[in-house]
Amino acid sequence: MKIKKLPIEVSGPSISNLEKKYILDALSNGWYGKNKYYYVEKFEKSFAKFHKRNFALMTTNCTSAIHLLLLALGIKKGDEVIVPETTWIATASPIKYVDAKPVFCDVEKDSWCLCPNQLKKNITKKTKAVIVVGVYGNMPKMDEIKKIVKQKRIHLIEDAAESLGSKYKNIKSGKFGIASVFSFHRTKTLTTGEGGMLTTDNKKIYERCKFLRDHGRKPGSYYFDELAYKYMPFNLQAALGYAQFKRLKQLVNKKRWIFKEYKKNLKEISDIQFNIETKDTYNSFWHTHIVLGDSYKIDSKKLAKELYKINIPTRPFFYPLSSMPVFKERSLKTKNKISYLLNNKGIGLPNALDLSKESIRNVCKGLKRVLKKYKIEHKK
Repeated sequence: MKIKKLPIEVSGPSISNLEKKYILDALSNGWYGKNKYYYVEKFEKSFAKFHKRNFALMTTNCTSAIHLLLLALGIKKGDEVIVPETTWIATASPIKYVDAKPVFCDVEKDSWCLCPNQLKKNITKKTKAVIVVGVYGNMPKMDEIKKIVKQKRIHLIEDAAESLGSKYKNIKSGKFGIASVFSFHRTKTLTTGEGGMLTTDNKKIYERCKFLRDHGRKPGSYYFDELAYKYMPFNLQAALGYAQFKRLKQLVNKKRWIFKEYKKNLKEISDIQFNIETKDTYNSFWHTHIVLGDSYKIDSKKLAKELYKINIPTRPFFYPLSSMPVFKERSLKTKNKISYLLNNKGIGLPNALDLSKESIRNVCKGLKRVLKKYKIEHKK
């Protein structure tokens, strides 16, 4: 069987004439007269309304949004913040920025999101907050998590960087906790190239984050009495984001279509797990991932190499954060077994928004060819 060579990317955006129109307007008319942050404020207001939040604040990226939020919450040295092992480093690194301690918690095998039972075990007297993540579009068990944090009187922060468009019990991702944060990186469903957003219903937190976002100054002021940060977005960036936001339903529908095409083309392959969607959730399927079962004698690293040989790019399942030297953490491989298992047996399939049926079929043909070589046949 010959695998056709098609240009396939792991990730990438969908850009239409609407984005070009808004960007050209910002480029041509956004410097004089009109509010210099016209598209920033328009994007923020629309984004907040969509998520039924009182406030939204655009930032340079999701990492800076988390950093601002932790500062606004008063998280400091000696405090602990619980995060899932299975997530991008940006969920945890801002905790170190404020000199607090990230505590790595295991995830559930089906949802790949923070495990409520493990969360209980990781809470101490020093715990001030927990950050939950909608991994690859999957949603955590929010009801259970909300109950735990309420009992323990700790803050719930939602990292919705990967779950824009997802829902839990018909509540949009971005509405949970004291605040939610989003990423508009070039790989995300909605992109501004780089960029982020913070949503909250808390006016005090919103105003504090807004103050810290621009060197710690009041609008129009050139006087500073507090050291802060430069996390300001810009009009051209926001023009792209606002146009993408107006097309959000279309973009999420394409991501869902990509996921369904993968499932359809791989339906005869046994012992693999996909992103989950339950009766309680609606999954925006930011990135389709699979996890191999025990019947495959191959790990994710070798699988990626085999697929690369036939021109199929992939991305690794998130590395457990405690496995990274940057955090100088003792090995949690025994404690957080699911997170380590997912990294060892999971892989991300190409998921760019320009994927066609033919491209997906090509990926699936190659994947099936490789998996067939490493499938353990059980004797009857």
